[in-house]
Amino acid sequence: MKKLDILVIEDDPAVRKLIRTTLETHGYGCESAEAGETGLMLALSRNPDLVLLDLGLPDMDGLEVLRDLREKSNMPVIVLTARSEVSDKIQALDSGADDYLTKPFSVEELLARIRVIQRRLAVTQTRLPGEEVFVNGSLKIDYMQGMVYLDGEPLHVTPSEYRLLCVLSRNAGRVLTYRYISREIWGNEWESNIASLRVFVTTLRKKLEKSGDSRSYIQTHVGVGYRMLRL
Repeated sequence: MKKLDILVIEDDPAVRKLIRTTLETHGYGCESAEAGETGLMLALSRNPDLVLLDLGLPDMDGLEVLRDLREKSNMPVIVLTARSEVSDKIQALDSGADDYLTKPFSVEELLARIRVIQRRLAVTQTRLPGEEVFVNGSLKIDYMQGMVYLDGEPLHVTPSEYRLLCVLSRNAGRVLTYRYISREIWGNEWESNIASLRVFVTTLRKKLEKSGDSRSYIQTHVGVGYRMLRL
């Protein structure tokens, strides 16, 4: 499996050095930046496979960096931060983060989160013919382009919302448990992810309600999970 090129945006020299040493020791390519503006420039000019982003940056809030990045790219982003409240995690995920790691963290956990992203990228790059497009009523998902369309018009979704749509659409008609969906999106089954999942489903439903279809695309099975209905 190809090793990733990773950009680290972290202002703490000790943490930045630790992450860089860890990544290079395990064969990953690594560049780093200590401020948000420099990190954005490197991300957009070098197009890394993955960004590790600290939220507490000296020149701008990391969430602002994340939102700016999301306007121009869908590259995976793992947020690294000392902010541990569930609301902070939901805000980061809703802004487009692919994962969230609270400081202090172990290098083993960081490497595990990176491997999850790596496996996800590998699956995307090796998708079989015939899996390129999903159509359900007014909804169309172009897996190859990573685009979502509603009533023929592009629909803006965050990376996490897109992954949620992919999980549901590839299992259309099947009831998927909260834990299964959480594992597919974030690579784990943590209880805190279920709260984030409910937020994503709510925001995604609002976006899909723009369609002329009379029925909802996503059905809730209380206490169990969600299912994408075939329209």
